[in-house]
Amino acid sequence: MKRTHQCGNLRPENKDQEVILSGWIKSRRDLGGLIFLDLRDRSGFVQVNIEPDAGEALMTLGNSLREEWVISVKGTVRCRPESMVNKKLPTGGVEVVVQKLKIENKARPMPFNLDDDKVNEEMRLRYRYLDFRRPALTEKMVLRHRITKTIRDHFDDHNFLEIETPILSKSTPEGARDYLVPSRVHPGQFYALPQAPQQYKQLLMVGGLERYFQIARCFRDEDLRADRQPEFTQVDLEMSFIDEEDIYSLLESLMSRIMKEVKGVDIPTPFPRLDYFEAMTRYGSDKPDTRFGMELINLEPALKNSEFKVFADTLANGGRIGAINVKGGNKFATNKTIKEWTAHAQLYGAKGLATIQVKEDGSWKSSITKFLTEDEVQAITETANLEVDDVLLIAADSFTTFCEVLGQLRLHIAKQTEMIPEDQWNYLWVTDFPLLVQDEETQEWHAMHHPFTAPHEADRDKMQSDRGSIRARAYDLVLNGCELGGGSIRIHDTQLQSEMFDALGISEEEAQHQFGHILDALAFGAPPHGGLALGLDRMVMLLTGASSLREVIPFPKTAKASCLMTQSPSPVSDDQLEELSIKTAVKEKSE
Repeated sequence: MKRTHQCGNLRPENKDQEVILSGWIKSRRDLGGLIFLDLRDRSGFVQVNIEPDAGEALMTLGNSLREEWVISVKGTVRCRPESMVNKKLPTGGVEVVVQKLKIENKARPMPFNLDDDKVNEEMRLRYRYLDFRRPALTEKMVLRHRITKTIRDHFDDHNFLEIETPILSKSTPEGARDYLVPSRVHPGQFYALPQAPQQYKQLLMVGGLERYFQIARCFRDEDLRADRQPEFTQVDLEMSFIDEEDIYSLLESLMSRIMKEVKGVDIPTPFPRLDYFEAMTRYGSDKPDTRFGMELINLEPALKNSEFKVFADTLANGGRIGAINVKGGNKFATNKTIKEWTAHAQLYGAKGLATIQVKEDGSWKSSITKFLTEDEVQAITETANLEVDDVLLIAADSFTTFCEVLGQLRLHIAKQTEMIPEDQWNYLWVTDFPLLVQDEETQEWHAMHHPFTAPHEADRDKMQSDRGSIRARAYDLVLNGCELGGGSIRIHDTQLQSEMFDALGISEEEAQHQFGHILDALAFGAPPHGGLALGLDRMVMLLTGASSLREVIPFPKTAKASCLMTQSPSPVSDDQLEELSIKTAVKEKSE
């Protein structure tokens, strides 16, 4: 009874073949002396029949079977009559007539219906090993494997070496909280789980390995959401003696190969490029979804002399005034709809929205008309291309809030009105990010990406005089409004790295304490180098159409960073804590 075929692979070409199948009973139907079983394995399922002439022993065994029991059957493949062919199933044209059956294992009743797509997610995560039996999840795991294999093949074809980097490492400031691991051998000291292999891959470049990649596990202790997990997988790479164009070319060929081999889709290359400020100005986002229009409209030229206090104060304070035009929106945008749009904008910092609805006679329904001159009305009409039934939503605020408000509102309305086309794959590069951003409260400067990102050579002399205008040699790869990954050309000389640390307010002593290993390495002749990291989980999520990373990660955590299946995190014994020289605050409180 050793399996000869997989259930989902049988076809009419297998007619009259004797086969042995093994799997789980997906369903069982008894029609009075004729038993139908749908037998499932990873490949799919096929119908197997226990017929009246099978003999009393086999019929008795068949009558005892229940769903999700594990069985093996030996039988002959038979083609179904044309009238009974199920064309919706790959195996719908065949069935297997059972001659022998063995029960491999019984199963207690399932905690949920495996065929019910509306089962509570917590229940499916609690029994994740049962959730894998559902074809929808299995297909995602298969596609994840195929993507990973394509990635490895591609980098091998381009002379990369796959090299593992440590999981236990040093805690360094990298933008998120570290997961810390106490050392038993060195009491009171800690390892950190890697947020990314950033420093190690740069050290590999100093070592002369030139082309590195890794399917790397990464860990960040941060608040979770649908597209974020505490542990995740990224496609990590680094290259020596290259510039941005080499990165773009390599990744475009990789994504083209993945789309072709995994999805059967041809995508055009090279990908479009937008610099950071153009992306923010046109879409209100540094990861714009370009599958639809409704771009942000700059109303500052039309309102530069406005006496309306809200607009005048905004411009006087260096803010922005702009809008999005919901074409034909007046046909469906009720007062309730517009209130909902306003409330959504306020979630992202808007104090309010000015709205203009163009009525059938071309006149405006708006609370701000009385504050505008005829010339300003005309200028807004021309600038925003206002037509009958359009709805214009205007925001006036600081550049950051203005972009956030209109960018999020643009996406919200597009999803709400089903404006975004399906089965369209819009890749693009966003480039030339700011190197440094300033905290509005503390006035301290922070690296937008990380402190090893190189500035444009033309902007290097601004490190002391005009830090806010320095462009980073950084780039993000975006797909359909989601950041797939990003990277940069790195700083490879110690003098520039020292200037960067100085701009970030990191003293020489502190830099040596936190980054001494990489500073020492740079001093031994580091080559020019750069790289990028792609979020593998996010890529699989997008290519499968999943709505959450939890759908494409084999064993994910919940939004509270817990595993319902293993009940982790969990307390540990006092003996374990004592070995680590740890006494917890929880323990002290209970005492």
